[in-house]
Amino acid sequence: MGVFVSIRGWLECDEQQLAAVREVIADHSDGHYSGGWGFPDRHFNWTYYVFYGGDVRESAVDWFLEQLRSMAAIPASHEDGDRVIGFFVASSEVAPQVEWQVRGGSVTTRPTDHRLDYLAE
Repeated sequence: MGVFVSIRGWLECDEQQLAAVREVIADHSDGHYSGGWGFPDRHFNWTYYVFYGGDVRESAVDWFLEQLRSMAAIPASHEDGDRVIGFFVASSEVAPQVEWQVRGGSVTTRPTDHRLDYLAE
């Protein structure tokens, strides 16, 4: 059957960055796991959010991380310098749970804090 990894989390960006995020998703579309990406039906206020939730085969984790790295590298679109930021948690039955922090133009992988242990149960 294989090993599956539960991935869930979100990105925060502005309108111009959102268009670039959508391009990254389209460029990496696989017709299956790409369906885990979601967007609010109606935008309100100033921050745009992009969500992902899905159980993917362990072999697809690199596919997902490649997208996150591309999204993290999207430049600031205003003089305020705000980049795409986000937070994702990945857990499986065979590896320790990790978090992926999207900030500063890159993705940092760390073990999750014990307070998130309930997500791996």
